[in-house]
Amino acid sequence: MKNQTLLFCICLMAASLVISCQKDNKQRSIEKVKVPDAVLAQIKTKGFSTRNVHAVNGGYLVEGDIFLSTKDLAKKATANKLRIAKTEQYVTNNQVSGLPRVITVLVTGLGSAFVQGTDLAIQRYNALNLRVQFQRISSGNADITIQGFYEGPSGGYITLGSSGFPTDAGDPFNLVQMNTHPDAYGSNPDVLYVGSVIQHEIGHCIGMRHTDYMDRSYSCGGDPVDEGDGGIGAVNIPGTPSGPDADSWMLACSNGGDRTFNANDIIALNYLYQ
Repeated sequence: MKNQTLLFCICLMAASLVISCQKDNKQRSIEKVKVPDAVLAQIKTKGFSTRNVHAVNGGYLVEGDIFLSTKDLAKKATANKLRIAKTEQYVTNNQVSGLPRVITVLVTGLGSAFVQGTDLAIQRYNALNLRVQFQRISSGNADITIQGFYEGPSGGYITLGSSGFPTDAGDPFNLVQMNTHPDAYGSNPDVLYVGSVIQHEIGHCIGMRHTDYMDRSYSCGGDPVDEGDGGIGAVNIPGTPSGPDADSWMLACSNGGDRTFNANDIIALNYLYQ
């Protein structure tokens, strides 16, 4: 494998630093909180990896950048457990409903690189002419708020960003969090890189799981891990190939640079929202 740099959980092997995306809205203690075995069992039942789970405000962060609230973990599994392929585009049981729909996005308390990165991500989504469109607003209540927090490395990890999945009512997840610590994006964040991370996190907000959820070793290295389908769902999207795709914008791990939709990603988004 050429690169083992996580796009949202960057693995810098040379520096012995693993970057994981954790959810929080304030600077917090760097002491890692032990996750109870009962919670790990719930996470496994829901179909997510139990490796490197982090306790955060209101729930837990799994798979590097996905927030599961304690309410999410308490939900019973649904019947939707369709799995066709071993890799490629997967979606949760919940998607955004009420289409066509404009999803408003508010960037608050972040520098210009994050604002420009948000505009870039929105431009890329809207260029697909989907029935879900995005619009950045400068004030008021938004469907998705993008905000920052400042946190350095903790236990070998540093936060880049996080988000979650749509609600049962068909609304997008309402929060994307981005780390403003220089160890996350540097003192002069690259707009293309920041925009690509925001683009990925918005993908989760509208229901996309990691492309390689069935075998994270493909993009992240290490042992193959089947994260399952559990209550949150992992439904293969018809028309996407059954083989690995090294360029998907929803891969769990990447080279940490600019990444946008490839042809198969567009097929997946069109299937859901065209």
